[in-house]
Amino acid sequence: MRLTVGQAVVRFLAAQHTERDGVEHRLIEGWFGIFGHGNVAGLGQALLEAELTDPDAVAYRQGRNEQGMVHAAAGFARMRNRMSTLACTTSIGPGATNMVTGAALATVNRLPVLLLPGDVFATRVANPVLQELEDPRGFDVSVNDTLRPVSRFYDRIWRAQQLPSALLGAMRVLTDPAETGAVTLALPQDVQAEAYDFPDALFRRRVWHVPRTLPEPGALARAVAIIRSARRPLIIAGGGVIYSEATDALRSLAEAAGIPVAETQAGKGSMRYDHPLALGAVGATGTVAANEFAAVAQVVIGIGTRWSDFTTASRSAFADPTVRFVNVNIASFDAAKHSGEAVVADARAALEALLGALAGYRTDPAYRERARERAQAWDATVERAYHLGNQPLPAQSEVIGAVNDAAGPRDVVVCAAGSMPGDLHKLWRTRDPKGYHVEYGFSCMGYEIAGGLGVKLAAPDREVFVMVGDGSYLMMSQELVTAVQERVKLIVVLVQNHGYASIGRLSASVGAQRFGTAYRYRDQDGRLGGTVLPVDLATNAASLGATVFRAGTVDELRQALAKARETGGVTVVHVDADPMVDAPASDSWWDVPVAETSRLETVRTAYEQYLDGKRGQRDYL
Repeated sequence: MRLTVGQAVVRFLAAQHTERDGVEHRLIEGWFGIFGHGNVAGLGQALLEAELTDPDAVAYRQGRNEQGMVHAAAGFARMRNRMSTLACTTSIGPGATNMVTGAALATVNRLPVLLLPGDVFATRVANPVLQELEDPRGFDVSVNDTLRPVSRFYDRIWRAQQLPSALLGAMRVLTDPAETGAVTLALPQDVQAEAYDFPDALFRRRVWHVPRTLPEPGALARAVAIIRSARRPLIIAGGGVIYSEATDALRSLAEAAGIPVAETQAGKGSMRYDHPLALGAVGATGTVAANEFAAVAQVVIGIGTRWSDFTTASRSAFADPTVRFVNVNIASFDAAKHSGEAVVADARAALEALLGALAGYRTDPAYRERARERAQAWDATVERAYHLGNQPLPAQSEVIGAVNDAAGPRDVVVCAAGSMPGDLHKLWRTRDPKGYHVEYGFSCMGYEIAGGLGVKLAAPDREVFVMVGDGSYLMMSQELVTAVQERVKLIVVLVQNHGYASIGRLSASVGAQRFGTAYRYRDQDGRLGGTVLPVDLATNAASLGATVFRAGTVDELRQALAKARETGGVTVVHVDADPMVDAPASDSWWDVPVAETSRLETVRTAYEQYLDGKRGQRDYL
């Protein structure tokens, strides 16, 4: 079949599918693209041809920022439990390098995204071409090499004959839950337009089977022996529980064995918030209930978690001197952490195996009752945080409460960086495994709106509430225009607090006095301590095509959210909030180094407090 390389890529991707448990999915469900001289004649022409001539072609969508396109693909893939994703194509130069942040986010979070940046001329006949980086070390270097360290698979297609093996290698990584992340195929612009006689077999329908890897019997037996030895076990549910669709299996094991469950950011939603064994969030942004049980746990059973520093409170959360870890993970890299007993397996398969192997084991009734009491006590704390009655502006916890009340059981909240992810982790009441979507692996400002767009494209039958602070909004709001163009309904809750609230708190905690974290005019002393800037983000959102509602109180916010549910298209609810009111404390710690010496008293005090926190840190070796 004689096709250009661009046409071959488009045709091949349209024929790829995944399958798990007998259910098939289209692997690449759509394209995002911004065209330039590096891809317009290759992939751009091929996508146009497919749209005009192939009734089964996947949809092309026009992005506004290349980083935002990758964020949308990551949000889509996460919502689809990594069984489907989107492809992103850019021109060479800044179009390609703009994707680096999105690629890093996808790889950190173990989410499959396919990146197809244009590249320089393979023939070098016109070098240096527009936007080419000339490197004196060699002519085979381009700016696309910046994508190598943040990609799980990277290849550059210098000749058309290389395309089949590269495409198959890319699909293998995209569909491997242990290896997945960003996958990059760099396509020189002249090669994209080059024709070649590709074998017909390359374009036949192909199904990539995603297995449920079973635990090795010896590893399972060792894990069971460790768990049976514990009077105070604790399960930490990570994102792998949700990606594996293992929430029912988790609940069955927890109930049968009487083991309380705490959740990571990615694992939040593994248990309904009101289950008597659900302790909620764990770690630096955790609940007092979960962290109390973490501190005394004798055996910690991690299911599908990569054990980030927030989850372990920088290795201070699990304080029992004899604590042991059992780690269930599809990736051996994560399963081996903290010198744990590694059970390399699919989360659902492992949980079902543990349920059978632990038959007859059950924790003491007093332990289970304590979990129920502490979970209920924390929920009462949440209720108070939702209704503080702070004046004159609402606290962020009240904003979260209003959105939580407005959201239905299957609706989705989307957030990323700043103070809101931590507050959501401990305060949001989850009722559905896919109802909580907070990107906290890379904690990337600007993810929220683009990621929310991807979530909505993946789950059009759910209402999607995007919660974004003014700092993140200013970094990347462009994909509002894409959502408007695609007639996608989004409810964006824009929380205005005139600065970086999260970093302001962190700055204060290390003695840096919130330096450089507020949006203020430069005053006569030359410092950024003047009056608030006259920035009107609500008007900005309206100029991008969104319907905008303004709210100054909690009651007005609740009314605006009700209107937003009834309004089609993109709605932005703008609300001012008080950045100085903290959410309930987690009684936890996070390791952020403090200057060892300073002329500032605030820093010296913070350093003494830091040393106190370090005393509870351990290596788990």
